[in-house]
Amino acid sequence: MMSTRKTTPAAADDVLVACDDAALTFGRGANAVVAVHGATLRVRAGDRLAIVGPSGSGKSSLLHLLAGLERPTSGSVTWPAPDAGPPGIGLVFQGDSLIPALDVAENTALPLVLAGVPDDRAHQEAIAALALVNASELAERLPEEISGGQAQRVAAARVLAQGPRLILADEPTGRLDHATGGRVLEALLTAAGRTGAALVVTTHDPAVAARFTTRLTMRDGRLTTPQRAEETS
Repeated sequence: MMSTRKTTPAAADDVLVACDDAALTFGRGANAVVAVHGATLRVRAGDRLAIVGPSGSGKSSLLHLLAGLERPTSGSVTWPAPDAGPPGIGLVFQGDSLIPALDVAENTALPLVLAGVPDDRAHQEAIAALALVNASELAERLPEEISGGQAQRVAAARVLAQGPRLILADEPTGRLDHATGGRVLEALLTAAGRTGAALVVTTHDPAVAARFTTRLTMRDGRLTTPQRAEETS
């Protein structure tokens, strides 16, 4: 994962992650479950990509392949651009992911501190990232003192503070009401635009997908050919 820290700008045609006929199977023999069937796609610098599908369609599994959290059972997933591999990827998970004993600023700074960034600089980066998602006023609150939507914005800030070239967000609005989900989505889109990161989200909500330039559908582990917004407008 990774931020507001300065990174080498990516050229518009940089391929950040390339997925070539990648499949992911869990288990073996009669118990084997194919989560992803031969997916092929490219995510380039500046992309805004939504992967749409119902629960259990394989969206999260594909996102984990793109992030390097899972290795493909067959095919390949590569990160061709310099610094675009797993160290240059920020992953926003669905649901609670904050440490209860740390305040919001400390939660946001934690990955930087663990990476060896001095405390003062990590705090500055955390405050800047919270500002990107309009959460500066939450800095000194504990996770139990903020709402679910605010926690999702903080989770996004924690990723942005690390300076990723690629942000992968797994159903970032899935457990939120419409208004709160809209604010979280807007924060992600705005922050990615300001930092120059590519943004890929999984969602079951067509209204969320409509905010993205390119949309794919996933069903039963199979990915459709990407459609650009102008093709469906």
